[in-house]
Amino acid sequence: MEAKKRRMSTTSRTFAIGMLALALAACSSSVVRENGSGSGPVTSSRAKPGATVVVKRGDNLYRIATDNGITLRDLAAWNGLASPYTIHPGQRIRLYPSSGSASGSAGRGSTATTRAPTRGAGTAATASTPPPAPPRPPVDSGLSWRWPADGELIGRFAGGDPTKQGIDIAGKSGAPVRAASDGVVVYSGSGLVGYGELIIIKHNDQWLSAYGHNRNRLVNEGAVVKSGQQIAEMGRSGAARDMLHFEVRYNGKPVDPLSYLPRR
Repeated sequence: MEAKKRRMSTTSRTFAIGMLALALAACSSSVVRENGSGSGPVTSSRAKPGATVVVKRGDNLYRIATDNGITLRDLAAWNGLASPYTIHPGQRIRLYPSSGSASGSAGRGSTATTRAPTRGAGTAATASTPPPAPPRPPVDSGLSWRWPADGELIGRFAGGDPTKQGIDIAGKSGAPVRAASDGVVVYSGSGLVGYGELIIIKHNDQWLSAYGHNRNRLVNEGAVVKSGQQIAEMGRSGAARDMLHFEVRYNGKPVDPLSYLPRR
């Protein structure tokens, strides 16, 4: 077992393990904790008001949930995360519900769900008030953005759709993929399912950008990159055609890249 762990110590394998753990959590009723303690899965959540966890490289949402006595479903709901529960290094995860998320399942033995208010007998029912929308990112990110690749825009961002969390730019295999702004490479690998050869750049404590489906990655984790610097070659790893999938994330949540990229 120890030899196997050593062979899987690279960053990409760590991400792959994280995705596998999430899949097991979703389809199995008896998951053994990753720390090997042999204890049963978390079946009820114990919220920690005011407490947060900063995601480190190699973390996944399932591990953070189990380490803190919270069900995966509750932790995802409290942080507005949809399957496959993608998180990034530097992202802050809340260990308690906000006013618009599920209240948790502490002391109830099962995951709690949000219920509409109950009205007294004889009172006419009215449409329930929708939960508050997540906070909008500031109009000015404080960063100077540029297009990460040349080519036709073939896919647009759609809020709430986990399959459209960024934009897609068509191009030719080997075409340059460039950093959209100054930053530090926090991930360079192929272990995140659905993104192919992927690069993630951290621009500051709030902003990240992601570049997926590359043919070849030209920068390693920890590299300091400048806006416009080539970081990869366009390809079709994990895609049906040569293209770049580009995402911008504010505090870990996807936002529309077209709101920040210059018009062209």
